[in-house]
Amino acid sequence: MTDLSQPTETAAPNVTDARGRTAELHAIRARVSAGPSERATEAQHAKGKLTARERIELLLDEGSFREVEPLRRHRATGFGLEAKRPYTDGVVTGWGTVHGRTVFVYAHDFRIFGGALGEAHATKIHKIMDMAIAAGAPLVSLNDGAGARIQEGVSALAGYGGIFQRNTRASGVIPQISVMLGPCAGGAAYSPALTDFVFMVRDTSQMFITGPDVVKAVTGEDITQNGLGGADVHAGTSGVSHFAYDDEETCLEEVRYLLSLLPQNNRENPPPAATEDPADRRAEALLDLVPADGNRPYDMRKVIEELVDDGEYLEVHERWAENIICALTRMDGQVVGIVANQPQTLAGVLDIHSSEKAARFVQMCDAFNIPIVTLLDVPGFLPGVDQEHGGIIRHGAKLLYAYCNATVPRVSVVLRKAYGGAYIVMDSQSIGADLTYAWPTNEIAVMGAEGAAGVIFRRQIAAADDPEAMRARMVKEYKAELMHPYYAAERGLVDDVIDPAETREVLIRSLAMLRTKHADLPSRKHGNPPQ
Repeated sequence: MTDLSQPTETAAPNVTDARGRTAELHAIRARVSAGPSERATEAQHAKGKLTARERIELLLDEGSFREVEPLRRHRATGFGLEAKRPYTDGVVTGWGTVHGRTVFVYAHDFRIFGGALGEAHATKIHKIMDMAIAAGAPLVSLNDGAGARIQEGVSALAGYGGIFQRNTRASGVIPQISVMLGPCAGGAAYSPALTDFVFMVRDTSQMFITGPDVVKAVTGEDITQNGLGGADVHAGTSGVSHFAYDDEETCLEEVRYLLSLLPQNNRENPPPAATEDPADRRAEALLDLVPADGNRPYDMRKVIEELVDDGEYLEVHERWAENIICALTRMDGQVVGIVANQPQTLAGVLDIHSSEKAARFVQMCDAFNIPIVTLLDVPGFLPGVDQEHGGIIRHGAKLLYAYCNATVPRVSVVLRKAYGGAYIVMDSQSIGADLTYAWPTNEIAVMGAEGAAGVIFRRQIAAADDPEAMRARMVKEYKAELMHPYYAAERGLVDDVIDPAETREVLIRSLAMLRTKHADLPSRKHGNPPQ
């Protein structure tokens, strides 16, 4: 049962004149801002955690926060609740600015009822969510709560339902960011899962549907809270968290950076930024970064650094499904989303997790008018019984659906190899890419030359006096006929073969041309994407 030991606010002396009532108001506000008690604040700090208001101060521009319903109190009775009625009811709500742009925020105050959600608490969150949707501005939730307030029963559960409904209504309309700064258990975990981005802090934040005690009782497995649902687990294993940081200060600073890359809503474009990085800068280093030999790995992140403004980008899901890279960045000051295979991990193949990761990122970019640049170096889908039984067909189709459904400007570049269905799925011209380029090292084909020759010429190879020599000759012939760098360009499947050093300039000029692109989807209630 939630701790009710926190002190409540007491009624101020009865005064009738305007000056007296104004003084009374300021006294109440001072107590509200201070929180329930110094002891509760010290306990929060002892856990390495900031208070709700300290977090809001770090998130928003200095002095910009305007609180909504700071004097709200619950009206529940029973279980001692009637004697404990603190102001705010355990959640601070309001709006302010980040880099001068309006942002709505709510922050659980763990010092009051452990941040547990009751009827009044939920109503405050509902109101600020409705305000964010109506104003067309991002919503950031700073989560640090003990779940539903047991003493209020089903009223608390209904409060969560209202949050979920609004999360869904706001999806693709305004950016929604969940920052996990404490525990989040049970049904409460579904609200962050419905938002666009989830941030977590190591050691202090956890998310799980059933806690360690329940897991042990049901399955016999003994595990800690962090081992079950800590930041590293969700950032690297489950994929629930997009970002994980060591402390709250760094985490909230990165939230501010992310907001600088996002539009206010789906009717606006992301904000541009001035840059001194020339649009026509040649990237000579790319000629050495990417080996011509398709079997040699390299780090795609270094390629991205050469292409984007000042080498800066924000990678999403950096530690999950590392065989694909999803990042927000700028090119010539304009925000761009990058999807790129990572040859350094699993040779850059597509699998279940990488398909899901990229699909969600593409959908987010499309929802918020962010152009997409796709960098291809993909040998195909990962083969294996686990992948097939795990549903690679439907999971891979999620990425295909996301690209086909996207109406934002889309430009793709084939750096090296692009084989089979993975080539089609990774925003090929045939599924709607606006422009497709290739480097002179590209190999676009149904499969690698070795495998293709083994299928097409298997009889000749089997009948030859020297099968290995015959195989080598057939591989060379297949490459010369069907896999040379200009084969796809000759058939109009790529728009041009470009000098790698000119890739940045080509992309920037192409995106500038596509900035006024307009595309309509068929009239429908909504699609039915693969699940």
